[in-house]
Amino acid sequence: MKKLVEINNVVKAFGSFQALRGVSLDINEGEVVCIIGPSGSGKSTLLRCINHLETVDGGLIKVADNVIGYRLTGSVLHELPDREIAQQRAQIGMVFQQYNLFPHKTVTENIVEGPIIVRRKDPAESRAKAKELLQQVGLAEKADYYPGQLSGGQQQRVAIARALAMEPRLILFDEPTSALDPELVGEVLQVMRRLAASGMTMIVVTHEISFAREAADRVVFMDGGQIVEEGTADELISNPRNERTREFLSAVRA
Repeated sequence: MKKLVEINNVVKAFGSFQALRGVSLDINEGEVVCIIGPSGSGKSTLLRCINHLETVDGGLIKVADNVIGYRLTGSVLHELPDREIAQQRAQIGMVFQQYNLFPHKTVTENIVEGPIIVRRKDPAESRAKAKELLQQVGLAEKADYYPGQLSGGQQQRVAIARALAMEPRLILFDEPTSALDPELVGEVLQVMRRLAASGMTMIVVTHEISFAREAADRVVFMDGGQIVEEGTADELISNPRNERTREFLSAVRA
């Protein structure tokens, strides 16, 4: 299988707090990787570094053989200009905990904004694609609604459609159900399951252990800014080798 993401010895600090301590991880094209772990373990920071929403203090990240956020000259990294970073981000969709939709734009306008402005796509073609994507996430009838007229689960499904509209190689999900009422979680996970089954490369930071078990090709457990253990969903969730992983899973299930 071809590697799509290469994370090599990535270090990130916020002041004296070491958020990431030499994290290395490769992700293959078409693979679904779920990252689990306690709050403050570095999971979300790692996602934000992959998308260059956070700069790294050491190591490097490649997506599709491109060093993200930097040009590598010899052994020295030079940060790319904003325009080139935006082009790299166009290949990497991201779905946040909060939906980050524009409240003054309709659902369709939220979805077509990126393709038209960043990718310079034809507006009519982008609207037709938005209609298709809304059908895919079960919201065809909400095309002309505003975010404030939708439930949290519906807004998160619009956010997924918006990420897909950019035709990314990779989608990052940062705890996409954590801000939702419990009864709305299922509708978002159902869309994500279908996406995983379609072959989309996904990195999902989640507390939904049942989703990780069902949809992930691989599960990574992080704690203290490091990868403690990784393996297939069945290996890591059913039979973790590391004591810290066992403690975490036992607390989550309690």
